[in-house]
Amino acid sequence: MAEHDDLSRAVWRKSSKSNGQGGACVEVARNLPGIIAVRHSKDPDGPVLVFSHEEWDAFLDGVSKREFDLPS
Repeated sequence: MAEHDDLSRAVWRKSSKSNGQGGACVEVARNLPGIIAVRHSKDPDGPVLVFSHEEWDAFLDGVSKREFDLPS
């Protein structure tokens, strides 16, 4: 994350599906140039995962196709 160390301009958002019980959600910042940043809402000063737009789009595509669902 060397060139993206400054996340001070990140606008963090939680899912609208978050029910707020316990605050165990991820937050995503999509407003940073060239990257998508992801963090745990309970640890806003903790580690941040950084993805390219292409990586994030591939992840969202996999989610929409249910590629990550656990077997019942």
